[in-house]
Amino acid sequence: MPEEEPILSVDSIAVVGLALRVPGATNADEFWRNLIEGRESIARLGDDDLISAHDDPDVLDNPDLVRAGGLLDGIEEFDAEYFGLTAREAELMDPQQRFLLEVAVEALNDAGHDPAVDEEATGVFLGVGRSGYFLHHLLPRAELMTSFARQIALFNDKDYAATQISHRLNLTGPSMTISTACSSSLVTVHQACKSLAEFECDVALAGGASINVLQRGGYVYQEGNIFSPDGHCRPFDADANGTVFASGVGIVVLKRLSDALR
Repeated sequence: MPEEEPILSVDSIAVVGLALRVPGATNADEFWRNLIEGRESIARLGDDDLISAHDDPDVLDNPDLVRAGGLLDGIEEFDAEYFGLTAREAELMDPQQRFLLEVAVEALNDAGHDPAVDEEATGVFLGVGRSGYFLHHLLPRAELMTSFARQIALFNDKDYAATQISHRLNLTGPSMTISTACSSSLVTVHQACKSLAEFECDVALAGGASINVLQRGGYVYQEGNIFSPDGHCRPFDADANGTVFASGVGIVVLKRLSDALR
């Protein structure tokens, strides 16, 4: 018998583009290849990494310190000029927001969507982690906090992450940062789909960022907590015994299926 065609609802949503930066992969093709090959992207940390991150050699004496982490390369890099930002503004901006700007452009390019040409309303729905950059690199610098308090707030408070992208890329659809702890990025996809279904926008960016600026510091294992005691993550495995936190950024571009096919 001939194979039946899949039934597609008029409310179906299509993924038309995506981009990401995760440990061991700078794009979706590299990430997919790592998955296919079963490659673990968790790094093992040496003494110098740990001492530098904690600024304390005694950290090596902690028997519960797990020397592992998901490391994201290039968190200190950013093409500020491309986004109309000065070097000082780039210095004040949380790497999470820097990466989101770059990954948003890459995702839109992957979708073939040019906001400068296409007239479709594009919404932005993002989840963002707490700004460790603000806590560890800006807050201790009194001269910056005094002279650039407003800019620091705009570039580090998660509430401004989505609207920052809408402003810089001239996106005219709804724009909101969504925070539901560990489920934030998935909830952004849910909200983006609702916005498309209700014709609030014609294109939607959904995703999130979480970057640990002390990513080479490892973590302390505590029995009964969610962290892995040996620095390995074994999803869907009988030997699974905890997780390892990592840094990463990812965005998908969504459209109503009928519009995507047209």
